[in-house]
Amino acid sequence: MTGSGISSDGLDARRRRLLFRSWHRGIREMDLVLGRFADAQIATLSDADLDEYERLLDVPDQQMFAWVSGAEAAPADIDTALFRRLRDFHHD
Repeated sequence: MTGSGISSDGLDARRRRLLFRSWHRGIREMDLVLGRFADAQIATLSDADLDEYERLLDVPDQQMFAWVSGAEAAPADIDTALFRRLRDFHHD
């Protein structure tokens, strides 16, 4: 897969921007982790969830991958309900 599997048509500008950022990370593993999650969830995230997701996108790829993969425990300020949804999305 080389990019988003959904169309950004119908998404507001913020969600389109977050979808793009999710698929253009820096390391391919995080493109797949965040991009697939965004494809499945971006349209239904609440404004509060979008705020949190933007914050997660600011975390460096290597660190986020360590937390999502379980190699390291996520700190309390990251280990939110949305982060757990992201992490569990790839472990089901």
